[in-house]
Amino acid sequence: MIPNTTAGAAGAGRAAPFRIKITVLALAIFLGTYFVLAVGGFPGLRLDRTGAAIIGASLMIGLDVLTFDEAMQAVDYSTLVLLLGMMIVVANLRLSGFFRLVASWAVRHAHVPTTLLGAVVAVAGVLSAFFVNDTICLVLTPLVLEVTERLRRNPLPYLLAIAMAANAGSVATLTGNPQNMMIGSLSGLSYRAFATALAPVAAFSLVITFLVIMLMFPGEFRREHIEIPEVRIRINRVLMWKALAISSGMIAMFFSGWPVAKVAIVAGALLLITKRVKPEKVYHEIDWQLLIMFAGLFIVVAGFEKTTFEEDIIAFASRFRLDHIPVLAAFSAAISNVVSNVPAVLLFAPLVRRLADPATGWLALAMSSTLAGNLTLVGSVANLIVVERARLHVRISFWDYLRVGLVVTFLTVTWGVLWLSLARKWLP
Repeated sequence: MIPNTTAGAAGAGRAAPFRIKITVLALAIFLGTYFVLAVGGFPGLRLDRTGAAIIGASLMIGLDVLTFDEAMQAVDYSTLVLLLGMMIVVANLRLSGFFRLVASWAVRHAHVPTTLLGAVVAVAGVLSAFFVNDTICLVLTPLVLEVTERLRRNPLPYLLAIAMAANAGSVATLTGNPQNMMIGSLSGLSYRAFATALAPVAAFSLVITFLVIMLMFPGEFRREHIEIPEVRIRINRVLMWKALAISSGMIAMFFSGWPVAKVAIVAGALLLITKRVKPEKVYHEIDWQLLIMFAGLFIVVAGFEKTTFEEDIIAFASRFRLDHIPVLAAFSAAISNVVSNVPAVLLFAPLVRRLADPATGWLALAMSSTLAGNLTLVGSVANLIVVERARLHVRISFWDYLRVGLVVTFLTVTWGVLWLSLARKWLP
């Protein structure tokens, strides 16, 4: 039987315009979504980043760029489950008063301004490494405002320390911030391997943050004795010890190599079994908008990956040698400050997967996208939380933040690049 080549050619001819149409639609949806992510809204409309992700994902499905099944497969449910589990654990610790208790104890033992700054940096950094930096900023900001107001100190350097130390400390582990959680799921890196590689970066970045802020505000940190006032804290001791026990077990299992998402959601589920806390209080602490934005962005990026433009971008990026850590870190830091770090990580994901050493690429991406959040006031959600919670007491201008953040970001990212470049041969 002779094959009908004419019909085959006609079918191919019809398929070509269809592919072009899909490519154009996918590119338009992708660019529109990332435009809103970059500017924080759409001119003339009440549209936020979460709304943009929902609309972008819906258009990818509705305009047949992706089938419904393809869209569902594009969502990385491990990331969402990990984030939800950590939110429940952190919510219980916060409701119990644990974070405020630790911060108050550390601050109360500071007797000179320099020690007070060190306490703020240490508490914000260490707690953010394990319990998500945004939450630590929510807890610490009102406490620091209360203390500095009673002492009649300048609150600005201490508020900057909260935001910058929270970002720097969150570099250390997969549960430090949302973009690290996403990288953990996409890369397959273990909790221990990630912490071994980036905990030294986080630790030294906290030292840099402390020193830069101290030097930038010489008048505030003259050596003089201060007496920190007692701060009233409401503690739910039963809930606190229960949450601490489960959190400790969860972190131990993380380091032992158990699946991070599974452990986190089970820990969160165990904390929901309680007589003392209304579940509505826990649900109120969960950032549902962030979870929805993640799901939407997974679908938007999957639609973009169906176009030929992804291959073009990969070819273009290869000219800049993204397999070199300094180059990847520089691009990541720049784009993270344009569209925010979570969308930037998703944007870089296809490029990092194709690197000769993807493991080091993922680590460099996590380090640079997180530390780049210290560059400007809008560089990370943690910064915005501090500014918004403090605005009734003190105004933090864009310049107030930039003049310190520029130095901190340059020094910490440079240190991260040097560390990963030197240590990549023996890192797990």
